[in-house]
Amino acid sequence: METHHFHFKTRRHNYPQVVCANHRVTTSKSNVNPSVLRLHNYGNPTADLAKERAVSADETKRPSTGKFGRFGGKFVPETLISCLEQLEVVFHQVLQDPEFQEELSTALNDYVGRETPLYYAERLTAHYKAQNMGRGPDIYIKREDLAHCGAHKMNNALAQAMIAKRMGLTAVVAATGAGQHGVATASACAKLGLSCTIFMSAADMEKQPSNVDLMTLLGAKVEPTAGNFKDASSESIRVWAGKLGEVYYLAGAAVGPHPCPTMVREFQSVIGRETRRQAAEKWGRTPDAVVACVGSGSNALGIFHEFVGDRTVRLIGVEAAGFGLNSGRHAATLAAGEVGVYHGAMSYLLQDEEGNIICPHSIGVGLEYPGVAPELSFLKESGRMEFYSATDKEAVDAYIRVARLEGIIPALEASHGFAYLEKLCPTLPDGAKIVVSCSGRGDKDATTVSKYLSL
Repeated sequence: METHHFHFKTRRHNYPQVVCANHRVTTSKSNVNPSVLRLHNYGNPTADLAKERAVSADETKRPSTGKFGRFGGKFVPETLISCLEQLEVVFHQVLQDPEFQEELSTALNDYVGRETPLYYAERLTAHYKAQNMGRGPDIYIKREDLAHCGAHKMNNALAQAMIAKRMGLTAVVAATGAGQHGVATASACAKLGLSCTIFMSAADMEKQPSNVDLMTLLGAKVEPTAGNFKDASSESIRVWAGKLGEVYYLAGAAVGPHPCPTMVREFQSVIGRETRRQAAEKWGRTPDAVVACVGSGSNALGIFHEFVGDRTVRLIGVEAAGFGLNSGRHAATLAAGEVGVYHGAMSYLLQDEEGNIICPHSIGVGLEYPGVAPELSFLKESGRMEFYSATDKEAVDAYIRVARLEGIIPALEASHGFAYLEKLCPTLPDGAKIVVSCSGRGDKDATTVSKYLSL
């Protein structure tokens, strides 16, 4: 099978490269998986970082190349190119369509329940100030857990389901890890009269039975797969590729080939726009720091994107360290990954020396993805975003702490962001303003936490 040869800049050297499945970029033809199809690369991955464009907060007002520095692009079989190009055309059309925007705005307000509150966490703030002689930052929580279906996922799922309907497609396929995207997609499809199939790993179905029940109740067909979220994603993409023109692939993570990451980021960026407006109303300026958990990146980009151009705002992403970064059982892609191509785009990946994907681990199953958004990869490499990690134990401790101090039960995924407050708060001056994105509610995780604590 013919492949295209590309010229990548990796590890300070330039080599003629062959793109492989479950990437690392390799210099040996003998390592090429024979099942790899002919691939297209859109954009120039070898661009000098000094010449790479900055990611601006108003980027979506003009057509996107799908590249964030050397990251992103389209590394997909030829059969998908025309479908992705059609999707990109429709995406840009709806961004400029007042009727679509009005319909979406109404649905976000009346159906999703936006805007979500920016809540002052008084007791959590007092907890950290008490550790520093009464001084320290003020902590605010962006309450995405209060959105319909209990997570930020509905913002994007609803918008993309509306696009599917506009394209005349009546069937939607998606993949989910913790189940929040699956529930959101099933809800949006029920609202719009679309059939829905959700792929979810059997292991995650066992961990999140309540979300499986909700998806089924909403009329979705839940298909189990082996492995974890990455395998469910692969299966949903395979089904979509086999039924192009019939099925809409509704991406919930800001990964995959262009325009999928940009679409997810755009529809989630309502979180950051609301946060900016609410911060101005509450204390008259932007936050000093914005903290979000990082799995594949939809939640983090949703709140970060609005502030990328504000250099005074620290953007802090917190990944899942699992059993520790040295344990081999974690999902800290930015901290421990290397650049590669997976699921149709270039980003940081967890991979071994042979370029095989390493199975990620986190107690928050929504963080178990071996890659990360191309845009977050760029923000890391450009130095605009700070990234840290929290272990399973630290996340569970934060889950309990927020519940007992604020009466808010955060998802285990979001608890990783709260966990980093232990290290962040002592370093900030009195009166600094922190916003933590609570990406979802944690009632789905109560059984998992109980089992963990009994170990």
